[in-house]
Amino acid sequence: MLTQRCVWCVTAVRNVRVKLQLTRCCSTVQGDVRVRFAPSPTGFLHLGGLRTALYNYVFAKKYGGSFVLRLEDTDQSRLVPGAAESIEDMLEWAGVPPDESPRQGGPLGPYLQSQRLDLYRQTAEQLVESKHAYHCFCSSQRLDLLKKEALRSGQTPRYDNRCRHLRDEQVQEKLAQGAPYVIRFRLEEGVEPFQDLICGRSHHEVAQVEGDPVVIKADGFPTYHLANIVDDHYMKISHVLRGSEWLISTSKHILMYRALGWQPPTFGHLPLLLNKNGSKLSKRQGDIFLQSFQRNGVLPEALLDITTSCGSGFNTNRIGRRIDELISEFNPSKITTHSALLDLEKLPEFNRIHLQHHIEDEAKCKMLIKDLQAQIQQACAAEFQEEDLQEDYIRRVLHLRKGHISSLKELVGPAYSYLWVRPSVSSQQVAAITAEAQHIASLVLKLIAERREELTVDRLSKDLKTLAKQTKGIKYGEVMKLLRLALSGLQQGPSVAEMMVCLGPAEISHRFQKLLQLSETS
Repeated sequence: MLTQRCVWCVTAVRNVRVKLQLTRCCSTVQGDVRVRFAPSPTGFLHLGGLRTALYNYVFAKKYGGSFVLRLEDTDQSRLVPGAAESIEDMLEWAGVPPDESPRQGGPLGPYLQSQRLDLYRQTAEQLVESKHAYHCFCSSQRLDLLKKEALRSGQTPRYDNRCRHLRDEQVQEKLAQGAPYVIRFRLEEGVEPFQDLICGRSHHEVAQVEGDPVVIKADGFPTYHLANIVDDHYMKISHVLRGSEWLISTSKHILMYRALGWQPPTFGHLPLLLNKNGSKLSKRQGDIFLQSFQRNGVLPEALLDITTSCGSGFNTNRIGRRIDELISEFNPSKITTHSALLDLEKLPEFNRIHLQHHIEDEAKCKMLIKDLQAQIQQACAAEFQEEDLQEDYIRRVLHLRKGHISSLKELVGPAYSYLWVRPSVSSQQVAAITAEAQHIASLVLKLIAERREELTVDRLSKDLKTLAKQTKGIKYGEVMKLLRLALSGLQQGPSVAEMMVCLGPAEISHRFQKLLQLSETS
């Protein structure tokens, strides 16, 4: 864990001179940094959760530490089947895999809170014995009445701490009778201020505005307030980077740490991730879940890039940064308290740039080829040509289209169907363009026979201009329109020269032989 001197130099974020000491301080604690991402599997991983995980991951990797995934599954009534496994799947897919987790294991597990219940109960009993917590026997009906009365009088609902005043013999009598109870923590006034990595000096007198919080529920499961401090302590978490919504609760958590005689970790509360109009990201927005992005062909690097480019904490916010660059450019002193506005309309541009990087990387390009082969087989069913699935052909298509497409899914859409399925062209379509289709087809076949495998976009562009001059007074644009129709059946798309290079000599010849036959019979 950081020394007190390092804690102060990290958190005094308003002092520019102290900011400059951050890297030097953190660099002296390599290996001591342990951070955690602790979602609840009551839903699937969405962009807000990914961003929190990412900041923890890059913090750990920046300072040679460990990134821990802990699943807070104590709210058993709200668990979503499959969510726990999916969260870890999505972190691995996104390129921020945990070092320790329910799946990976680790020296300080288990990493599912439901498997740590004895530890929470023991800690709660320790708090009861030291008079920092007590048994509460108030019924749900009484608590509801308190809430309704507070709302009726315009006050914030809070527990009135009634059971903290029970005498020991009263408590023992109720326990002997088997009365249901919860355990509550005694909030005391005089909370010490703490230095937050992002928000600076912070202090909330929680006892003045809250009733004593429940730490063990009637079903024996802990609440977040107890479980998170117990787990962070026993898992030796050095830094807690979490959403700003937990900032006010931190003073309460520090009171619990002190009551147990434990040293709190260093806290950093990340600003919210909002929609570009300033509204909160909602789980009701179906498109914010990672599975949705994965299904739609979004690359994980693009998601990591856009969620950091719209925020703070990095030396640059340029488009195209990969995870190793995010780690090297990460600078905790640059994290601001301003909310990050996420503009998902820019995501296709981010994905286009990262897709280009993948295409230019041989190992990643091979993965793209396999992905695209599967998509072609699914989208085109029995219509595609077997040669269209050959690795060299797909690689050529990808390299010619890089920088122009935002996802692989575009390549199996209608605009690129000519790459996988031979177009159906009618004599009426041909006649509507020119009566010289037979002559033009013959010229193309002759050109391809001469060039053979030596096809390049630049060379073909010049050759096609020369070819157009050999026709009988037909405008260059009409010649190109006919060639585009014969090659793709479409009226627009990439340049004719690029289409031809993509398809290759054999397929070009097949399609213009078909045009030639069509012209002869019309």
